[in-house]
Amino acid sequence: MSFLANHRFLKMNGLGNEITVLDLRGTPLRVSAAEARAIAADPRSRFDQLMVLHDPVTPGTDAYMRIYNTDGSESGACGNGTRCVGWAMMTDPVMGHASGRTLVLETKAGLLPTEQVSDRVFTVDMGPPRLAWNEIPLSRPFPDTRTIAIETSLAEAPELAGPSAVSMGNPHAIFWVADANAYDLKSIGPKFEHDPVFPERANISLAQVVGSDRIILRVWERGAGITRACGSAACATVVAAARKGLTGRKAIVSLPGGDLLIEWREGDDHVLMTGPTELEHEGTFSPALFAGAA
Repeated sequence: MSFLANHRFLKMNGLGNEITVLDLRGTPLRVSAAEARAIAADPRSRFDQLMVLHDPVTPGTDAYMRIYNTDGSESGACGNGTRCVGWAMMTDPVMGHASGRTLVLETKAGLLPTEQVSDRVFTVDMGPPRLAWNEIPLSRPFPDTRTIAIETSLAEAPELAGPSAVSMGNPHAIFWVADANAYDLKSIGPKFEHDPVFPERANISLAQVVGSDRIILRVWERGAGITRACGSAACATVVAAARKGLTGRKAIVSLPGGDLLIEWREGDDHVLMTGPTELEHEGTFSPALFAGAA
């Protein structure tokens, strides 16, 4: 039987981005890809990202997070999920232990300082963007990642070419469009996600700039599909827009689930993301959920 049987979880969301939070601190246990897929398949714990807390690795941090997509693959960053973890560690009566209004969380992509702004609003320091072709990564050199060439070509949307590429701990490709809602993202997202230029696949965004401080965004997340919000994509998009002179370094990003405030701070190059969290319910995993998935 899986060790996750009857284990407690929190079902949360950040702007509708479905997040499940699982606390494994104090144990050496790891969630397998098959177990993550099983959790994603249960309507009670269904997620876009599963945030699993482990004991700290780096001195001075509060927890190490592993982030799973619905297909069981791991991601290096999830801004909406990190805000949810911040709420859980500061507020939840079982998971909560933090004193004060700040945390430092860690993922394989680096450290994520997290600050409580108000009751359910948090700011996450997502760190500096990675802009070099081999940092994103791309499969071949590009001297300027503000616009890259891709092999995928869509007969139904030939104008979708030459996206911007940015990593915020995970790779992002941003297409600049006149109307972000004019495309069948469920159809085109997987095609671009698997373009050969992205050796680790990519999150695919359709970005509509409507002012110097506002962008409308829709996102196809690698390993998860269409989500109502993607924090790292919002960060990557503001960075890419500022680099192309389309916006300033601070903008509201409007996603189907709501708005995020993104600032690419000039002083240290870090990207700050501010937005809300919501607790939907708590529960325990049914033992039957993991039959054959241990």
